[in-house]
Amino acid sequence: MTRYEPSIDLAGIEAIDTHVHIEIGHAGQSSLPDDLAEAASKYFRTDGPRPDLDSIATHYRERRMAAVVFTVDSSTNLGHPPISNDEIIDGAIRNSDVLIPFASVDPGRDDALDEIGRLIERGARGFKFHPTVQGFSPDDDRLRPVYEALRAAGAIALFHTGQTGIGAGMPGGYGFRLALSNPMLLDGVAADFPELQIIMAHPSVPWQDEALSVATHKHNTWIDLSGWSPKYFPPQLVRYANSLIRDRVLFGSDFPMLTPDRWIRDAEQSGTFKPDVLPGIMKDNAARLLGLA
Repeated sequence: MTRYEPSIDLAGIEAIDTHVHIEIGHAGQSSLPDDLAEAASKYFRTDGPRPDLDSIATHYRERRMAAVVFTVDSSTNLGHPPISNDEIIDGAIRNSDVLIPFASVDPGRDDALDEIGRLIERGARGFKFHPTVQGFSPDDDRLRPVYEALRAAGAIALFHTGQTGIGAGMPGGYGFRLALSNPMLLDGVAADFPELQIIMAHPSVPWQDEALSVATHKHNTWIDLSGWSPKYFPPQLVRYANSLIRDRVLFGSDFPMLTPDRWIRDAEQSGTFKPDVLPGIMKDNAARLLGLA
């Protein structure tokens, strides 16, 4: 069994994008059912290409960036087969100079713990969770063995937080419950597992203040800035990113829905971040979290 090991030259890259979706797998398989994928594209106002993993590696290599890549396994809630975690890890092995693989295991799977352990052995550096789409509450006691397994392995837990475009505009929002992605539900997880590093993904609208409260109180939590152009960031997020939590804020794009080129351009044009804070957000904080520095 081949294991992923990074070969990233930190001095040779300018940024680490901590939030990159693999939406197309082998033979064109989609990460979401067709109707959900179509509605998400409409919500994000994009009908652009969904590049495969090797094309994504080329995209980031050309920009002198590294990228954390993952899919979302929602097999029990959606009844849709996920893109293979092994396929993503294998692709990261081929492109270990720019890609860092996270895995995704639906916590509702009967074999979730065994699968998490197997993927950790293969070199997965973290695990992506989407409570709204996967249909679980992060503070459910049934997930404690999952969190303990991640803690013991030193793996990172990346949670979608806040509003989601998945299911938006569909009848009943496809049955998805936004409240499952309230970042305050992660407060107890961070308290009970203080060694577990937790990323709260995205500006957590409409719960931005909750996310900032958790981040300032629990120093094993981080915020990635993906999914929004920096010119639209809530002002309190910008204020905290430039001060109190500057060492635990991470650049993330949400590629392919939002490109790193646009994110960086908008950040520069809007002057969102202080010049002395920007290097940490773009690369140094992620390098430390990911064990690359």
